[in-house]
Amino acid sequence: MAVTLPIYLDHAATTRCDPRVVDAMLPLFTENFGNPGSRNHSFGWNSEDAVDTARRQVADLIGADPKEIVFTSGATESNNLAIKGAANMYARKPAGQTGRGHIITAMHEHKAVLDPCKRLEKEGFDVTFLEPGTDGLITKDMVESAMRDDTILVTVMWANNEIGTINEIPEIGALCHDRGVVFHTDATQWVGKMPTDVKRDNVDLLSLSAHKMYGPKGVGALYVRRRRPRVRLTAIQEGGGQERGLRSGTLNVSGIVGLGKACELCAEEMDSEQQRLLKLRKRVEDKISASLDVIQVNGHADKRLPHITNISFGFVEGESLMMAVKDVAMSSGSACTSASLEPSYVLKALGVGDDLAHSSLRISFGRWSTEEEADFAADKIIEAVGKLRELSPLFDMHNEGIDVSKIEWNTH
Repeated sequence: MAVTLPIYLDHAATTRCDPRVVDAMLPLFTENFGNPGSRNHSFGWNSEDAVDTARRQVADLIGADPKEIVFTSGATESNNLAIKGAANMYARKPAGQTGRGHIITAMHEHKAVLDPCKRLEKEGFDVTFLEPGTDGLITKDMVESAMRDDTILVTVMWANNEIGTINEIPEIGALCHDRGVVFHTDATQWVGKMPTDVKRDNVDLLSLSAHKMYGPKGVGALYVRRRRPRVRLTAIQEGGGQERGLRSGTLNVSGIVGLGKACELCAEEMDSEQQRLLKLRKRVEDKISASLDVIQVNGHADKRLPHITNISFGFVEGESLMMAVKDVAMSSGSACTSASLEPSYVLKALGVGDDLAHSSLRISFGRWSTEEEADFAADKIIEAVGKLRELSPLFDMHNEGIDVSKIEWNTH
């Protein structure tokens, strides 16, 4: 099959909206356009019914009750509501003590988790930022070692958005339940690709976003556990009392319907799609590994999402490599930070040196990715790396057996 250029292999950043999702959304713009808050006529009732259907579709995908789904503008808002809302609800204020409570997260979380946690630090909370191992994993033992008597919240992402490493979420959740600590997970890259059951997996709060699973941008959801234990949050946006008072504002009905349909499709196609994406990922990794030396596949060897690979290429600069493979859309890191010239903070948290961190590509596959596209991308990367290394005196020294990492450069 012929390859149509350019090729899109940046599905961890965003995904194309599935045409079936668009078809489900279209009537909400021109026909069923009522405000679900309008309770005195059929236009409002019809919109409310559409929202209720979507709420059930989202809940079904993650093993929740529809009443536990709160619609938001996306995972960033969901993370903020979960983290700030839980911290302020469960803040400890014992007599004679100034600390408001202890929060545990990880150094390589998405900025939508790190920044709210840093904000809470300024407001009097203590935050522990766990350092992952070289494989990127955050384990139950790491969290347990960091726990204190005043720990009120743990927030650890289910799978990392840059390297795809899957953390020990069910085990961490069980630990939190044993200690009476609220547990939140940013599951933006996980939900829709991997089986999820929030009850079985001991999750109290879960963030997800539509545009990571073939739905529209600008809509997401937060799961808030109602029983065993019941989790309460302080609202961070107030107004009309929508979404159980946790997220006031007129609902984005068309987006919510798109999110619901996207969840339904992911549930139907998950098993087959998971295996297909894993084959594509391994196809690219194997092809590149067989043709190039001095490369490193970042993240855990086995505990990794099927659709994301992150590869570092020694003696090559990442931005130059992306420019050389301009027919393939990839990323040098998270889409939210890829404009920065700094090396990936995620890779640096794993102990990857600046040179390799600067030379990394994230390749992420999706619903319409093909074997032909995977082969084309791998061939172009191999070709580009070869040409760039021909221009590198450091690579020549490496080939001569010189350990360039031990060279002391004269800067005068």
